Order: sequence, then C-alpha cells, then structure tokens
Amino acid sequence: MNDIELIDAIKNGDKNAFRLLIEKYQDNLFKVSIGLLHNTQDAEEIVQDVFFQVYKSIYSFRQEAKLSTWLYRITVNKSLNLIRKQKRNKIVKNLSSFLLINDNKEIEFEEQDYAHPLKILELKETAKEVFAAINSLPTNQKIAFTLNKYDNISYKEISEIMELSLSSVESLIHRAKVNLQKKLIHFKNIDV
Repeated sequence: MNDIELIDAIKNGDKNAFRLLIEKYQDNLFKVSIGLLHNTQDAEEIVQDVFFQVYKSIYSFRQEAKLSTWLYRITVNKSLNLIRKQKRNKIVKNLSSFLLINDNKEIEFEEQDYAHPLKILELKETAKEVFAAINSLPTNQKIAFTLNKYDNISYKEISEIMELSLSSVESLIHRAKVNLQKKLIHFKNIDV
C-alpha cells in the first residue's frame, strides 16, 4: 500500500492499515527522535506520541504535504518540545540544588555490548562529546543535520519538513558540518 492508500484505509477504520503505517515509519521516526534527544526511552515515547497524535488527527490531514513530511514534522516538534521541557526542569533542578535541596540523581548512559570495559568507557566519552557538540548547534542546524545524517532524508524533504527553502537547508547542513568539525577536531575518525 502506498501512503495515499494507507491514509484512505485508516480513515475508513482499517486497523491493519494503521499497523502497516506504524511498521513503515516507526524506525525512521525513532532515528530522527534519538538523533535529537540522544535517549532511547525518550525517543521511543516520542514515537508513540507521534502515532497517537496521527491516530487522533488523521481525519484532518489534508494531504497538502507527503505523509512522511507530516510525520517527520510532528516528530521534530515533539522532540524539540521535550528538549525545552527538560531544559526548564534542569534549571529548576539546578536552582533547587543551589538552595541545598539535593536529589542525588545522576545521568545514566546506556550500556552497550562491547568486549572490553576500557573500550566501553572510550565509546561513552566519545559519544558524549559528539552528542554535546550536536546539541550545541543552533536549533535549525541541529534539526537539518539530524534529519539528514540519522535518517538520510533528502535536502528537498528536509526543506518541506522545516518549511524552509532548499538553499536554506543546504546552508544549514553545511554550517552544521563546519561547526561540528571545529568542535570535534581532536577526533580523527569521526566523519560529519
């Protein structure tokens, strides 16, 4: 089924069509969300929220844009909203610790299955630095870069998702790569 047939079938109450929609897009939406959030659990929740919103609002989808563009736009917006919320929570947490209210919570980094503990530590540190560099990019650069690098979305589709001109997207991705190369210059094996 193509996207138009999927939408029509979903609008006609075909639950199997909605399942097919999820199977078709969940991995791609997860890649985009984890590229912005760098947290598996948050990215999975975002993808669930996206499909819940799609289920509720599929009848209002006017098909002016491609279905994938609509899904990516929802995913990006929900991911950015979560980042904003987490930043607000971090400010409150920092303020509370400043006022000697201490919750003693540490940020955990997911363990990966690698053979040697030193290799795990090295990969964690490298990933933290790469994620920090990506997170330090201006918002539009981060979105464009993430969509392109994590999900291989074309510049044209990114321009539709972000509602920007094609040349603006090209410029954003180029500037993101230049900025990341400057920030990650001490890594020889990272290709941005």
